[in-house]
Amino acid sequence: MVWLGSILSRVDRFLVTILLTVGFAAVLPARGETAVASGWLTDSAIALLFFMHGARLSPEAAFQGARQWQLHTVVFLSTFALFPLLAVTAHRLAPGFLPAPLWAGVILLAALPSTVQASIAFTSVARGNVAAALCSASASSLLGIFLTPLIAGFLLTSHGAEISARSVLTIVVQLLLPFMAGQLSRPWLGALVARNPRALKCVDYGSIVLIVYTAFSHGVADGIWHQVDAIDLVKVALVDVALLAAVMTILTFGSRRLGFVRADEITIVFCGSKKSLASGLPIATVLFAGHVGLIIIPVMVFHQVQLMVCASLARHYAARRDRTERLAAVAATTA
Repeated sequence: MVWLGSILSRVDRFLVTILLTVGFAAVLPARGETAVASGWLTDSAIALLFFMHGARLSPEAAFQGARQWQLHTVVFLSTFALFPLLAVTAHRLAPGFLPAPLWAGVILLAALPSTVQASIAFTSVARGNVAAALCSASASSLLGIFLTPLIAGFLLTSHGAEISARSVLTIVVQLLLPFMAGQLSRPWLGALVARNPRALKCVDYGSIVLIVYTAFSHGVADGIWHQVDAIDLVKVALVDVALLAAVMTILTFGSRRLGFVRADEITIVFCGSKKSLASGLPIATVLFAGHVGLIIIPVMVFHQVQLMVCASLARHYAARRDRTERLAAVAATTA
């Protein structure tokens, strides 16, 4: 529990940093040559981010536990099929509930891969199958480089967003090539990156802060604050909460119906319901050529919502496991 509290406290500070960055961009947005320089710096940060993740991610670790293909199939279908299906259905049922850019952000959110660190951390706290979580979350992050731009590009284009096939190809190349270069550098850099997790975390967080600043600077220049109000933000939160609740409910009862044990159920619920902010912002930045504006808001809101909900759910799972173990110990003693 102390470990979870430490994780959440760091994340909370990070989210405060993001909010401060948004405020700074609102007051002093990048314009002219500064905007061009910030764009180049953001592109470089994205490339460095995926390069370091490629250098860190061990192929053996990513595919450890791959023999549990049923579990991984459920997680992947939830991440790349169930989420998009629910998002598109919500949009079709209530297209006027949100402005078009926010709906585009919800659909982009639905196409994102799962997180790695949070999925594993919450699975561990809840006493789930950590090895399977490591495999599923890592593979989801890797597959997301290919699948997210393809799924998001297809869905957004079919819903009226202006995304060309060239932009989809650009994002695959811009994110995949640095990642593959990182993989090739593992014999020389892998151990160094593993011994210095703070360096990777700084790149993670620093690149996201840069992306947020650049994105909201573009948004200020485009007048996004005249397009969104507090009511729209509340509506985004409601859509995000509804998506998360629907997915978690389906995964919980579906995994039980399919006969998975409790540890595997925990892994499915946590890995299959997460969406990666770290992947979402770079992908949105490249996919929309830096002009993301309102599109990243649903991703940022969902990130906070999933952390709070999963923290509570992890505590529930852990407490339930403790009660079961105590009852088993009492039964063994009286027998």
